[in-house]
Amino acid sequence: MPPTPWARFGWLMGAGWLVFLYFPVRSVLEVDAATVWQVLSLAGIVAFAGIYVLGFVHIMRDEPPYGGWLSFAVLIALAAGLSLVIGIEALALSPFVISFAMFAFRWPRGAIVSGLLLVVSLVLLALSGDDDQWFFVILLPLIFGFTMLVRVLGHYGERHERFAREMAVVSERERVARDVHDVLGHSLTAISVKAELASRLIEVDGGRAAQELLQVQTLAREALAEIRLTVSGLRATRIDDELEVARDALTAAGIEAVLPADPDVVEVGNRIVLAWALREATTNVIRHSRARRCVVTLGPATLVVSDDGVGSPGTEGNGLRGLRERVAASGGTLTLGAGPDGHGHELRVEL
Repeated sequence: MPPTPWARFGWLMGAGWLVFLYFPVRSVLEVDAATVWQVLSLAGIVAFAGIYVLGFVHIMRDEPPYGGWLSFAVLIALAAGLSLVIGIEALALSPFVISFAMFAFRWPRGAIVSGLLLVVSLVLLALSGDDDQWFFVILLPLIFGFTMLVRVLGHYGERHERFAREMAVVSERERVARDVHDVLGHSLTAISVKAELASRLIEVDGGRAAQELLQVQTLAREALAEIRLTVSGLRATRIDDELEVARDALTAAGIEAVLPADPDVVEVGNRIVLAWALREATTNVIRHSRARRCVVTLGPATLVVSDDGVGSPGTEGNGLRGLRERVAASGGTLTLGAGPDGHGHELRVEL
């Protein structure tokens, strides 16, 4: 996965603060010390800036081997060494160390280390008695608070993204499971019905039995292809195909199929959901209803499947639960009840 713009350029946010190193540089140039100590101090400030920026580059790229204790310890050592030359004015480096600690370590360790640095810096400032550095009393807590806010938002943002990825995986698994159930349930029902019909026709009409067995082979191959497409996420159910499959399966089961002649009455955006609903509904009629007649009615955003059966559907199985989820995700409703005349069963989907 290529690095995000934040991972590539986020370190610039930290590097932008390096302009404030002007103050310790000025202090070094103005201090009454040997030239060699001034040169070493300036070299230490340059090294401090380099380690600080390089550390943030690795932190933004989530490369912990560099953005950890070693670089943090070197920054502390350089700041302490500079304080031997310019005294309390070396506190000008503390904002960099506080912010670095906040991001260099995992939450909440980074916040704890950064908070300890803040306390130590304020204590040293109080012990120094230097009234010229009073602004650090305001600046350091502000920097700590700002970096804490950014760190907290980043931490919970990462948790949210991780949770969203996990939910996407769960949702995809449920989709595949639901689709596989629907495909196999319908296909195996049709295969079972046609195989039973062929077994009854073997001794009565061998030619017809052979035709039914050929259809069983065709259905098995189609089911295998549908499973492969379903798993790969490429399968899109078509309403006209499902009407033809429903006609064949109902007829083979000895159920009179009354189906609409024109599936184009269904609006384009509703066809996939209603096709899945038709598949599940006709499968349940064949399996459970003991019906002699099944009527399918289509509208622009509706599907009604009714039968004259006497079998009770009982508790809803995985197929109907999965269908309810599909319909609900499309903003529709699914209702089950008795047929129009109070007999049989009726499944109605409205989008």
